[in-house]
Formats: sequence, C-alpha cells, structure tokens
Amino acid sequence: MPEVLTSLPWPLGWSTAVFLVAGTLTVLGSIRLVTLGDTLADRTGWGEAFFGAVFFGLATSLSGIVMTAVTAATDQPQLGYSNAVGGIAAQTTAVAVADAFHRRVNLEHAAASLSNVLFGTLLIAMLALALLGTFAPDMNVAGLHPASLAMIGCYLGGLHLIRRTGASPLWQAVATTETLPDVPHAHGKLDQRTASWLWSRFVAVGLIVAVGGWAIALAAESFVVLTGLSAGFIGAILMGAVNALPETVTAVAAVRRGAPTLAIAAVLGGNSLDALNLVVGDIAYRDGSIYHTAGTEELFVTTTALFMTATLLGGLLVRQACGWGRLGFEGVLLLASYAAMTLILAF
Repeated sequence: MPEVLTSLPWPLGWSTAVFLVAGTLTVLGSIRLVTLGDTLADRTGWGEAFFGAVFFGLATSLSGIVMTAVTAATDQPQLGYSNAVGGIAAQTTAVAVADAFHRRVNLEHAAASLSNVLFGTLLIAMLALALLGTFAPDMNVAGLHPASLAMIGCYLGGLHLIRRTGASPLWQAVATTETLPDVPHAHGKLDQRTASWLWSRFVAVGLIVAVGGWAIALAAESFVVLTGLSAGFIGAILMGAVNALPETVTAVAAVRRGAPTLAIAAVLGGNSLDALNLVVGDIAYRDGSIYHTAGTEELFVTTTALFMTATLLGGLLVRQACGWGRLGFEGVLLLASYAAMTLILAF
C-alpha cells in the first residue's frame, strides 16, 4: 500500500481529493438505498416510518459511525464527538431541503405520522442524555460511561415502545386532502426480485457508504493538522455535512418518489443512530469518557441539534399547510439555525 495511505497527515491536496470522492460515493449509494429501502418497507409490511427510521437510518448512518469510531480511536475524540452531533444538525436541515421539493404542501403536513413524532421525542431524550454525560462524573462501567449505557437502553426501549404503539395507536394525525398515506405501491423491476436479493443489495450498498466514512475520517484528521481549523468546526461542519449527505439525498429522492413519510423517518432515524455514534466513540476512545472531551464548541453544536430537533417536532405537531417562502415555519427556522451555527463556529 502506498505510504501516503498509511501515514497521517496526508498532503492537503490528497486529503481534499479523498474527501470529495468519498462524499460522492455516499451520495450515489444513498440514491440506490432509497429505491431498495422503499421496496423493502412495503415487502416486509413494517411501513415507511419504522423501516426508514431503523434500517434505512442505519444504512445511511454507516459512514458517520465509521467516522466517529476512527477519529476517537486515533486520539481525536473531539473530532468524533462533533461529527456525531454536527451530523444530526446537518441532517435535520435536510428536512427543509426536501420540503423545497415537495411543492403542493409543507412536507411535515403531508408526512403526518405518530412514529415520526415519537422518533423525534426519542432523539431529544438521547441528546439530553449526552449532555448529562458531559456534566456527570468521569467514570465507567464495563469500559463505558454510564451515559452510554443509558443511551443504548433509551434507544432500544424507545424502539420497543414505538413499535408497540404503532400497532394500536391512541393518538393519530388527522388526515387531510394533502396527507399522503403510507400505502404499498409498485416499484417496477424490483417487485420481481426476491427478498434475499433486496436485502443483499441493501447491505452491500450500505457497506460502500461505510468505506466512504473511513476515508473521510482520515482526510478530516489531516485537515485538523494541516489547516489549523478547530476539530469542532471540521467535525461539525465539514464531516457533519458529508455525514448528512445520505439523509439529504434520501429525503429529497423519497419526496420525489411520493414517499414523504420515508423522507422524515430516514432523517429522524438516522439522527437517533448518530446519537448512538457517541457510544461508538466512547468505546473506541480508551483514555477516558468521550463525553468529557467535549469542549465549548462541541456542547454548542449538541445544544443546537437539540433545539433543531425540537423545532422539527413542533412542525410535525402543528402541521402547517404552507408557510414562509414555500416552507413551513420550522423549515425556515432549521435553515436559520444551521446557518447561524456555521457562522459562529467559523468566526
């Protein structure tokens, strides 16, 4: 293997090229995942919201998981931490981008779903646990900070409750003429494929996205060394943006395919798994708790992601039919929040 691949930092030009090529791979892979995921959601009968949040979210989050693990293991825990929470902020902004492609009505209005509301609530709880871990004593249980164990329990318990509640909901969104229900529809030639073929392709494309995450992580470490930019900025903005590309492309493509519920579910599900990236980073970082490596910038990005998630959840509950500039109020606030976060980190 060439020496330039095995030693860090890479030259700036090489790092930039790897960053761009790997980012492109994640986008192309995500486009394919949209079609496969929509087909599997109907084939399994699990529905777009649950399938999108769990399996689709996992596939599109693979690159971010690898990024956090690699950077934490190579003694760049702040880079891994900011990538996880920065990815959540960037991916939440993807909802506003997808909303621009849903021309008839506000996306959150059309994608009314109890599962999406509950996944938003779950994400808020997990981000709150991450913040609590930062201010809790620096200790570990079986090699993990108690906050990591709490986040794992919160996620698994949340999945169980959401799945059970979906079977016999006590709360339902009121259907309107613009509400697009989650019903099975034709998928062309994919409907002729076996379930095993669909799953194998889904996993294969997900692995390609994961390899892209590994390359991006190494390139980002080189950026920190060579450019003098902070780990918080590179992790939250540069890595976070690439981390968010799969969800952004997924959300836009799902909207264009007439699957708005899948668009929202992919973002919220991917974000919940990105919150678990902190657990992955806590495992990979062996010099203490990753939560206690978080500085002012990392905590600022975490709080911004928490605010943006609450804003999106409010949009799902209010269900504004139309708002400012063809976006709902939440879409405008999401874009403004992310832009403000980027400017503050940059300057």
